[in-house]
Amino acid sequence: MFKINPYRPGAGVRPQYLAGRDEDIENVTNMFTALTLNIPTQSVIFSGLRGVGKTVLINRLQEIAEEKNIFCKHIEVAERNDFISQIATCSQAFLRQISVKEKFKNLIKKPLDAIKSLVVSFDPNDNTFSLSLEEKDLYKTNNLTQSLTDVFTSLGEAAAKAEIPICFFIDEIQYIKSENLGALIAAIHRTNQLGYPIMIIAAGLPKIYSMLSSEKSYSERLFIYKEIDSLEREQAIKAIEMPIKQFNVKYSDKAINKIIEVTEGYPFFIQQLCQIVFQNVDSKVISDIDVENNLEEFFEKLDTGFFKLRYERCSAAEKKFIFAMVKCGELPCTIANIAEIMKKSINSISTARAQLINKGIIYPVKYRELDFTVPQFSGFIHRLEEYKQWDTI
Repeated sequence: MFKINPYRPGAGVRPQYLAGRDEDIENVTNMFTALTLNIPTQSVIFSGLRGVGKTVLINRLQEIAEEKNIFCKHIEVAERNDFISQIATCSQAFLRQISVKEKFKNLIKKPLDAIKSLVVSFDPNDNTFSLSLEEKDLYKTNNLTQSLTDVFTSLGEAAAKAEIPICFFIDEIQYIKSENLGALIAAIHRTNQLGYPIMIIAAGLPKIYSMLSSEKSYSERLFIYKEIDSLEREQAIKAIEMPIKQFNVKYSDKAINKIIEVTEGYPFFIQQLCQIVFQNVDSKVISDIDVENNLEEFFEKLDTGFFKLRYERCSAAEKKFIFAMVKCGELPCTIANIAEIMKKSINSISTARAQLINKGIIYPVKYRELDFTVPQFSGFIHRLEEYKQWDTI
């Protein structure tokens, strides 16, 4: 029988009650207000591990920006996707929006030419523009930073004159190729200098900090960085309790303690565990025993979905690297310890390390120390038969 369930675990799916992000929402909302007043604002980058709710947060912020009549576009960067074609498509969408009004049609040509130059030069497979060979030669450039800067500044000029601010929401920003990221930083930097109403709200894994600083030294002044972590106890309690208030169901204090202990306050884990418990328990008061009885199903769901999807993307060499990290015991662990456990030199395992970082499985916490980007991933590895067999070697 179908049972209405208020909990919503999923990739970027907003829960019924968004707990613990009020301050971030208020701060960025104030920045949106400044943008609508044509006051230049810094862009914002949220970073954090998988499952902390980064995508949920930026989706909520996009809703707020749209309510303030800011032109918004969401870009999800994938490892193999071309960011240039994505940003070009979003820029064209803005031009289409303002071209509807007769008084803004004269603002279109300059940014449209800049977008053509960007696409023709750096996305040769894009068929958006039907250009002759002569026109293609006319628009061809070989400087990505200058081309993207031209797009942003011409868009910004049009946005200022049309009084329609722009905000691009970029998820999984850590997957942007190095040269694209450097060009994006430079483009935003120049747009800010000219006082144009364009900003970026981005979300990514913790490694984004080192990526940005290695691209441009001034990136630390260009962005506001905010780390999104697991929920504090009071916030976690609200995430657990608020969704079921309308059903006149509540948790015992021991049940709440157990949920927080198992999930460590990570929003996705809270949603997943509470969804299972609420679905399986027919009682007005959910006890710690009820929670305990549903832990097996909880871990099975995580193991076959959330964890496995990431684990299966790893090569055999990368899996051995992961096993060695878990064998270290305490995380984060040093690359030297991993090499020692694997009985290999540090140089010989550097390729596996780099690939795992690129895939977003691990990240450098500080100099020569590594941790998983996925909370409780080491527990999943411990439960793997493959690891148990390797661990006996």
